[in-house]
Amino acid sequence: MAHSKFFAGPSPNIFFEDSPVGRLKKEVFEMSKEEVDRQLREDFGYPCELEFGKAGVYIQTTPRHDAIENRRKNDVVLIPVGCTENHGMHNPSGMDTFMVCYIAEGVRRYTEKKGYPVNLAFPPLLYGCHPLHGIGQPGTIVVHDETAVDMVVDVMLGLWNDGYRKQILINNHGQVVQLEEALAKFTKEYQLPGIYRIVDWHRCTRELFAVKEWGGEFDTVFNHGDEIETGIGLLGFPDMVKMEYAVDAEAIPLLPTYHFDGSIDIWRRPSRWEDGEGYTVHELFGTPCGVVGTPTKADPEKLKRPMLGIMKYLVMLIDEYLEAYPPGTVPEAEKMTLRSNEEVADYLKEPLSEGWKSVYGLGKKCF
Repeated sequence: MAHSKFFAGPSPNIFFEDSPVGRLKKEVFEMSKEEVDRQLREDFGYPCELEFGKAGVYIQTTPRHDAIENRRKNDVVLIPVGCTENHGMHNPSGMDTFMVCYIAEGVRRYTEKKGYPVNLAFPPLLYGCHPLHGIGQPGTIVVHDETAVDMVVDVMLGLWNDGYRKQILINNHGQVVQLEEALAKFTKEYQLPGIYRIVDWHRCTRELFAVKEWGGEFDTVFNHGDEIETGIGLLGFPDMVKMEYAVDAEAIPLLPTYHFDGSIDIWRRPSRWEDGEGYTVHELFGTPCGVVGTPTKADPEKLKRPMLGIMKYLVMLIDEYLEAYPPGTVPEAEKMTLRSNEEVADYLKEPLSEGWKSVYGLGKKCF
C-alpha cells in the first residue's frame, strides 16, 4: 500500500493529507476572510437564526407528502446529537444541541439550493450522556448510558424503516463512546444494509481550530464553554449568550495530563480525554463555573472558518454517498451483513409500496 502524502501547514503541528478531505480543509484554512464570508453567505445562507420552528426544515416539521418527495431526491439523513449541560453562566445549557443543529441546517440550505435537500431529524439526545467528571453539575442533565444508546438505536431503526438508509450522526458533545456503542448495537443486532457514520465534528475539522502560534486564529486550544464554543454561540445564536457573565477557568490536574489529549486530539497524545478518569479534579469541585478555557477571548469572526469547513465536509459526504448509491439504493446485504439479499428485499422497498414490509416485523440477527 502506498503511503499517504501530506501538505505542510504553517507550522509542524498543522498538516493536511493529500486527499479530497485534506485538500478541502487546506483550502478553507488558507481562504481569505472575504471568501469565507462569501461562501457562508451565498452557499450556506449565513447568517441565519436557528430553524427549529420553521416549516420544511426538519422531517418532523415537514408535511409528510413533501418529506417523501425530498427523500426520493436525497435519502441521506443528518441526525444532530446534543445534550443539556452547564456551559458557564454566560451560555445556555442547550448549547451543544444548538451548535450542531446550526451546522446541519446550513448543510440543508446548501443542498436545497442545489435541488436535493438533505433530510434533518430532530436530535434524539437533547439530554445526553456525560463522563464521570461532568456528572453533578447544576444545569447538566444526565441520561443513563443504556437509555441513550437504546434511544439512538431506536431512532436509527425508525428512520431506516421510513426509507432513510444513509444516516450521519453529527455529534457535538463528549459522548462518542456511547454513540459508537449505539452504532455497533444497531448494525450487529439488525444487520440492515445501509450507510451509517458518526461525525464528531470538532475532530473532523481540528486543523481549523489552530492557535495563532501555529498559524491559526485562536488564542487557546479547544476545550469547554471556552473561546471556541462561546464564539460559536455568538455567531449562531447571540441572543442566548451574555458575555458580561463570562469568566475564564482551567481544569485542576491530579496527575500529569500530557498523556491525554484535548477535545479535538490536537496534540496527538497517547490517549483521548475519554480514555481515563482520575487525572483532573471533578468539574463540580474544580471548575463549578462550567467553563474550562477562556470564553472572554471569544470572537464570532474566528468561528466562521471551522463552520464553513464542517459544512463543506458534510456536503462532500452526502455527495459521495449519493454518487455511489443513488436515492433508494444501498450496498447489497450480502456485501455488508450476514443476511441474504433475498431476506431483506421486501424491507428495502419504498415504504407502503407493493410488497413492502415493515422492518419491525424482521427479527434481530443473532451473532
